[in-house]
Amino acid sequence: MKQLFDTSSLKCSKIVTNTYSTSFSLGIKLFAPSVRPHIYAIYGFVRYADEIVDSFNAYNQEDLFKDFVNDYKKALDRKISLNPIINAFQEVVHNYNLHTYADDFLKRMESDLFITDYTTREAYENYIYGSADVVGLMCLRVFVNNDETKFNELKHAAKHLGSAFQKINFLRDIKDDIEQLGRSYFPNLSNKTLNSLTKEEIIADINTDLIEAYSGIVKLPLESRFGVYIAYRYYLKLLKKLKKADSEKILKGRIRVSNTLKFLIFTKSYIRYKLNVL
Repeated sequence: MKQLFDTSSLKCSKIVTNTYSTSFSLGIKLFAPSVRPHIYAIYGFVRYADEIVDSFNAYNQEDLFKDFVNDYKKALDRKISLNPIINAFQEVVHNYNLHTYADDFLKRMESDLFITDYTTREAYENYIYGSADVVGLMCLRVFVNNDETKFNELKHAAKHLGSAFQKINFLRDIKDDIEQLGRSYFPNLSNKTLNSLTKEEIIADINTDLIEAYSGIVKLPLESRFGVYIAYRYYLKLLKKLKKADSEKILKGRIRVSNTLKFLIFTKSYIRYKLNVL
């Protein structure tokens, strides 16, 4: 039965999410049951696309990525794929009209195979949009259940939340991006060097995104609001740790939020949510 296959496909997407991201997994678990499967499907797909261009350097990444994209396009036409991750995602794409966002995302992922420096602000913002903002917009389509009015009201904030999360990831992972992948995303870094001034500039830009994002989080439907808020609070704490760390420490290793601290974030956020003081 096709239904059994679709169910198993969604389970695979959930496994991918839980394997690759503890923070997002926690946020998704706090969504309403009607929302969770679609977000797992989105995350599973974007995670695998990102893994191809980031991690599979021992293989022909260009061929692997082309195969992945071709399989996805075939799945859109056939409305099925024997790749469970793609199968789960294609259904969400059709149900929530995510075609353009998915195409933009895949284009930006492909650019990681060839581009290593985003030296202009325009190139940087275009990459952020395609690699992160569109993911936020895809999730928003699910959150508002295709309500066009609500989507248009919140899409500005959703884009800024995607931007903030991506930029924080870039700052946290700057050592690995430069040393292992040979990439530099921030246009204000000269010779791929992070110092106190450039770090302050990057953090100020992220703070602007977070302020814009917060205005939309509090207006999200109840089915998704708390989960998104938890993810927001987690990244806010990560940014604070990055701000306290000197540039040399960030360049030497990955700054993390401990599991104990994540639990405290959850507890405090839950109290604020219940008291309606987000």
